[in-house]
Amino acid sequence: MGGAERTARKRRQQQQRRNAGARAVAQARGSSGGNRKMIVAVVAVVVLAALVIGGVIWTNSSKNQTAGHAIPAVQTNASLDVPTERQGDVVVSGKDSANAKIDIYADFLCPYCGQFQKIYGSQVEQQIQAGNLQVSYHMIPLLNSQSDPPGYSLASENAALCAADQGKFTPFHDSLFAAQPEEGQRGYDNAQLIQLGKDVGITAPAFESCVNAGTYNQQLNDALQKILADPNFKGTPTVRHNGVNVDTSQADWLTKLVGQP
Repeated sequence: MGGAERTARKRRQQQQRRNAGARAVAQARGSSGGNRKMIVAVVAVVVLAALVIGGVIWTNSSKNQTAGHAIPAVQTNASLDVPTERQGDVVVSGKDSANAKIDIYADFLCPYCGQFQKIYGSQVEQQIQAGNLQVSYHMIPLLNSQSDPPGYSLASENAALCAADQGKFTPFHDSLFAAQPEEGQRGYDNAQLIQLGKDVGITAPAFESCVNAGTYNQQLNDALQKILADPNFKGTPTVRHNGVNVDTSQADWLTKLVGQP
C-alpha cells in the first residue's frame, strides 16, 4: 500500500469517526429533548392536578363556611311595648294607629334583601318604635333551591315564625340578615337556628320543636305560590303600601310614607 493510499484511508476513517460522533451527539440531543418534553409534560400535569385539587378544597371550604359556626345574635332596640304578632305566615310589627302601614316581602337568602336590611332595617325599626309605622313581614322562600344543600330559605323562615311565637322575631330576623349566607352555598341547619333562638333569649322548648317539625313550612309554601301568581310581584325585596309597590330607590321613601319632613 502506497503512501497516498494510506493517507486516503486515514482520512476515510477520521471522517467515519466524525460522522459517528455527530450521530451520537444528535441522538443524545434528541433523547435529552424528549426527556425535557416528558419532564415538562409531567410537571404540567402535576401543576394542573394541584390547581384542581386546590380549587376543589377552596370551593368546598367556601361552600361550607357556615358549618360549625354559631350565628351571632344581634341586639336590637325593639322594646316590649311594640306589639309584634304572628298572623299565619305573616309577622305584624307596630301599632295599628301608625301613620303608615307597609308590607315587606323578603327571603333570608336573597342578597338584595340583605342589602335592603343593611340600608333601611334600622330606619324601619326606628319608625316602628316611634309609632309611625306598622310593618307586615312576609317571608317568601323564593330561593329555597339556591342553597347547598337546598332548603335554607324555608327552614330559616319557619324558624323566624317560631321565634315570633316566642316574642323574639325582630332580633332573630335581624341576626339572620346580619350573618346572611351566600346564595348557592351552605345555609344554616336547624341546630344553628335553634341555638340562635337561645342566644336571642328564647327558652321555651316549644321553639325547638317548632323548628325541627317545620311547623309553618306548608303555610310558607302556600304563600310563595300565591305571591308568584301576582303579576305585580317583581321578586324580593318588595315593599308595598296600600297594595302598591313602593319605589325604594329613593333614599327618602320611608320618611315620605310616614309623613315626616
